[in-house]
Amino acid sequence: MGAPASGDGLTHFDGDGNAVMVDVSAKAETARVAVARGSVVMAPATLALIAGRGMKKGDVLSVAQLAGIMGAKRTPELIPLCHPLALSSVGVELSLDPQACAVHIEATCKLVGRTGVEMEALTAVSVAALTVYDMCKAVDKAMRIENIRLIHKSGGKSGIYEAKE
Repeated sequence: MGAPASGDGLTHFDGDGNAVMVDVSAKAETARVAVARGSVVMAPATLALIAGRGMKKGDVLSVAQLAGIMGAKRTPELIPLCHPLALSSVGVELSLDPQACAVHIEATCKLVGRTGVEMEALTAVSVAALTVYDMCKAVDKAMRIENIRLIHKSGGKSGIYEAKE
């Protein structure tokens, strides 16, 4: 793999194409927020079991919420080149959508620092979704984890991003 073209916007490679952790020491500390969403689509009977707390492994939504929070905190151990961050807040909300036969997940991560928290929010949603899958797979192997995406970010010199939904 050759070195990336100059000015192509890739920040995790040096001029020789080697992977590097971005040096953020010269960046100003700012309040930063990232919000991510995703869904786990399933059979109506599976959603009903979750709603009725009928899964043998326990309360799916509470366990997945905790798993998502833990996932955000462990992001630099899972994603190469992510900075370890002093998160000031991680919130993970799960909701049942009977019309879509889905559990919707939203994670919000906050900090005051030199780098953003997008990866932490995306990891929180991913881990929460995987936990829903794990806890329900005995009754529904056809579940689908879908549409994990960043929907908002603010802070830093790049400003505000809002996804077009």
